[in-house]
Amino acid sequence: MNRDLQRISVACLSALGLLAGLALAEDDISVNARLLASARAGDEAGVRGALEQGAAVDSRNRIGDTPLLSASKRGLTGMARALVEHGANVSQQNLQGVTPLMAAAFGGYQEITAMLLARHAELNATDRVSKTAMIYAAGEGRTAVVKQLLDAGVDINARYAHGLTALMWAAGYDKSEVVQLLLARGADASMRDDRGLSAREIAEHAGAKNVVATLAGSQAAAAPAK
Repeated sequence: MNRDLQRISVACLSALGLLAGLALAEDDISVNARLLASARAGDEAGVRGALEQGAAVDSRNRIGDTPLLSASKRGLTGMARALVEHGANVSQQNLQGVTPLMAAAFGGYQEITAMLLARHAELNATDRVSKTAMIYAAGEGRTAVVKQLLDAGVDINARYAHGLTALMWAAGYDKSEVVQLLLARGADASMRDDRGLSAREIAEHAGAKNVVATLAGSQAAAAPAK
């Protein structure tokens, strides 16, 4: 009889332990869900509260975005800072391969870019369409971010997919200010992509008149005097 009671007691304790574990697991899921929901809503206070309650800082939503990536996409500097201070992975990619640095570069968010670079975010990571932070910044005309990336060590004449350089990306989208910066920093306008096109020819094909004029002027200035 006593042995039966002992067996029942052990079984009850085990069941209680299992239930407690499940409750803790549900609490973890709940606090992580709150963190993601707060990040999605742009609620910095909610994000900080969830982190203080033990939410996993690198929780990911259904498309693989972490709260830091969500903040970087929207330029939410305070939220990004809180997440970084809690140890967020500054180079975590989502399912499309996009990183927080790419998102900040695309949006031209200088403070977030500086924050990520200071924590050694991966400079040359590529997403599923073979774009990098520099490509996004150059193509979107984010001159200040292009400068930040160059200062951080990105090779100004690096070749990306199809042999394209940052200068070519800026030229194709008629981003004259970025083109001027890149030329001033030593970009090689004579380089050609895998189709054999130079930055100027890419600009001409795209109807990017401002950049065509900029590149023509640059080439004329570089030509030896006769």
